Amino acid sequence: MTSLVNSSHFAIHRLPSSFSTAIATHFNSPRFSRHIFNVSVSSQPQQQGIETPPRVGFLGLGIMGSPMAQNLIKAGVDLTVWNRTKSKCDALITLGAKYKSSPEEVAASCDLTFAMLADPQSAMDVACGKYGVANGMGPGKGYVDVSTVDVDTSKLINGHIKSTGALFLEAPVSGSKKPAEDGQLIFLTAGDRNLYETAAPLLDIMGKSKFYLGDVGNGAAMKLVVNMIMGSMMASFSEGLLLSEKVGLDPKVLVEVISQGAINAPMYTTKGPSMIKSHYPTAFPLKHQQKDLRLALGLAESVSQSIPIAAAANELYKVAKSHGYSDEDFSAVIEALKTKFQNTENQ
Repeated sequence: MTSLVNSSHFAIHRLPSSFSTAIATHFNSPRFSRHIFNVSVSSQPQQQGIETPPRVGFLGLGIMGSPMAQNLIKAGVDLTVWNRTKSKCDALITLGAKYKSSPEEVAASCDLTFAMLADPQSAMDVACGKYGVANGMGPGKGYVDVSTVDVDTSKLINGHIKSTGALFLEAPVSGSKKPAEDGQLIFLTAGDRNLYETAAPLLDIMGKSKFYLGDVGNGAAMKLVVNMIMGSMMASFSEGLLLSEKVGLDPKVLVEVISQGAINAPMYTTKGPSMIKSHYPTAFPLKHQQKDLRLALGLAESVSQSIPIAAAANELYKVAKSHGYSDEDFSAVIEALKTKFQNTENQ
């Protein structure tokens, strides 16, 4: 882990002590309060009495953001939300969330703002564009971007946020729709260590574990490596299902055999049965998996590392996208292989 900048400079930009204290007081649970003990976030004496609960913002209420925000509301967090399509905010407003009409307004009204956006361009637009988060940030505030973006994008956002005097943490998540609903995500964080400690109780509401990886960019890189492996695994699994069927084996038995061996992975057991039925209920959209493979290829190229298996997998996901499976689950990559087999048989 990298060390913090010198404390005399850092204290100018740290979140107020009342923010960390309020989180621990508000949730009043060892699970949450253990993360803020012994965290000195200000040279000022701690205010006595009952602290005001922190105001938290959440931007982006798609397949992942919506359940994450719901878990914060259910835990009693004072939440303010925004989404490009306002109707996606309605369920959360019903649960008690406030609404603001722009990312700037959310950031201005909150102590800490989270964002879960679909891709690097969306993340940049929301953070740095017109009416973006940066316009509402300043000293004493924090921005936690849990989107999956490339390293360069994360560093650009960091620069814009830090220039306002606010703190920045990248925290892309490993996990899909069901883990998001169950509060079982894995956060891969990097950036301001003080903001990491302050936000930890909120991360624990939404996830089962978190890793602090040092400098901004390391979280983005770790997420791309993880999703590169996952995408390649699913492509290989798809090949196995189709090959087993072609040689007269029962693919359902293949899934069972895999589930009892060293190569077992939860996604095989979860997705295998529906893949056999050509059914792909969306937990992680195929278009996002292909985007992450593309970004991983760019990351590999930047350090001259060959990743031919991931490159081949990326081509399969592109084929599946071209056949209309972008919004299906990424397990629909198997359809690209079916197309290849059919073309071979017809030749």
